Amino acid sequence: MIETFFTARPNQIGSIAVTILCTLFVLAALSGSYAASPEETSDSTVAEKTPYPPGELGRVVRLGESLVMETHSHPLTRPYVGNHLNCTSCHLEGGKHPEAGSFIGVAAAYPAWSGRESKVITLEDRILNCFIRSQNGTRPENGSEVPVAIATYITWLSQGWKLQMNPKAPLGPNHVEPLDASQFTADPKRGETLYEDRCAFCHADDGAGTDDGPAVWGDFSYNDGAGLSKVPKLASWLKVAMPLDDTDLTAQEAFDIAAYVNGHARPKFSPSEKRGKTDSAGK
Repeated sequence: MIETFFTARPNQIGSIAVTILCTLFVLAALSGSYAASPEETSDSTVAEKTPYPPGELGRVVRLGESLVMETHSHPLTRPYVGNHLNCTSCHLEGGKHPEAGSFIGVAAAYPAWSGRESKVITLEDRILNCFIRSQNGTRPENGSEVPVAIATYITWLSQGWKLQMNPKAPLGPNHVEPLDASQFTADPKRGETLYEDRCAFCHADDGAGTDDGPAVWGDFSYNDGAGLSKVPKLASWLKVAMPLDDTDLTAQEAFDIAAYVNGHARPKFSPSEKRGKTDSAGK
């Protein structure tokens, strides 16, 4: 159209100019009114700007958020937790962190196939499994206030995300990307030095945790059935999560620290002892 403007006869220039201006006006208006989807904006920004629902639903969302932040001390969840971890110990910022165990968009991935369970599971199932693995406790009853509130909170953080059921694994769209374990040889001796320099201040020399960081081994940490008890999974999480506010570990350093941390004793996972009375043996 610009070429036409410069080659037009004088009596045509006025109408062409009006057409160009109208086109530019429409494009400007469209660009100004365009609202990005959650996938096209910062995940943490979307979470921060999402208002709580009104009424009872909002109350349950807030309850779920409290349970995620205060899992081992909240009166509703404390009976089901066998260590000193909270959900937010792994799912940083209450699951609002864009990379470190993010809850954002997670509800859109369920129901999903779980190879570990050898069946399709719901979001609530996944939450209940965390109680018996990462939190070394027992499962609350399916459909009870605890898993419903946490699932409601995660669903609130998943608003606007396209439903994408996961046929391969129970992972949400912002799950921790796994590092390629075949490219690294984890050295726990190097990991010990790194731990002393970068981790012990928050998690204590003996791994028992402090007021600034949870236990990473021993009786009050996750058991050996938790995902993070596997060196590649812990390394992948460390790479995007630690140290807090200064995530500058190299992949090799993450593997070394993971090997050192997971080389220590921790509780044993015993499914038969940890499932609630209302759960079937195969669940």
